[in-house]
Amino acid sequence: MNDGEVKRLGLRSKLLDNAFFRIGHTTALAIGDAVRFIARVIRGIRPTTRRARRALVGENARRVSVFALISALVGTVSLPAYAFSPEILNAAEVTQDVVVTSDTALAVDHSKFHATSLAQIRRNASNQVIYPAYSGPSAEDYLKNPPYPDFSLAKVFDVAKKYIGVPYRFGGASPAGFDCSGYVKFVYSQFGVDLPHSASGQAAMGRPIRLADARPGDLVIMAGHDGIYAGNGKILDAPAAGGYVSIRKIWTSNFYIVRIGIN
Repeated sequence: MNDGEVKRLGLRSKLLDNAFFRIGHTTALAIGDAVRFIARVIRGIRPTTRRARRALVGENARRVSVFALISALVGTVSLPAYAFSPEILNAAEVTQDVVVTSDTALAVDHSKFHATSLAQIRRNASNQVIYPAYSGPSAEDYLKNPPYPDFSLAKVFDVAKKYIGVPYRFGGASPAGFDCSGYVKFVYSQFGVDLPHSASGQAAMGRPIRLADARPGDLVIMAGHDGIYAGNGKILDAPAAGGYVSIRKIWTSNFYIVRIGIN
């Protein structure tokens, strides 16, 4: 091989080396650009992913909140009317339309449930009691011809005690069954004192006095209830559905005493 051929081979080798270098260099640059592009894409995706994750969590929280709100609204609507009454019910006052046993299907017909009032509950409870028969004078009869024309608080209390054990009866105003104001009305009618069949109305008829000055025969007035003072912080009253006329300790400080019939 002569010198000319050697030079041509060397030049060709350099050209090939340069071509491979350029190809490699270009490829490396392209790969680097691709890597940087992918890195930028990933960096752009991360915040989006985080936002999406937060949005998903927020959406789930929103759905839970909406579900809770709807559940609360449904629960409120399904409550019976007496749940909003300020009066406290005794267990005996609540009646049930549906009895659930181990054999009862879980799916219950909603038509079996209905809203009701406190008055209706008391009437229902009263209907389950066997009341004594009574055919004697009514309060109106006594007002026309009172058997005790000489009024005294002590005598009022003595007469009131005769009816201990008479069952509570919604709207009752005779020994066949008393409600609270019906009981007071019936007792006082025997002294010629005409009282309305209403606790608030009877309260308005009396003169408020201090507890220290109260005597058996005075009236104990509460929100929506009244009875006859029995002395020593006790009341003689017709309590509620399922109860009976009895003497018991006054259970609340939210009461006052009024006196009727004498100064």
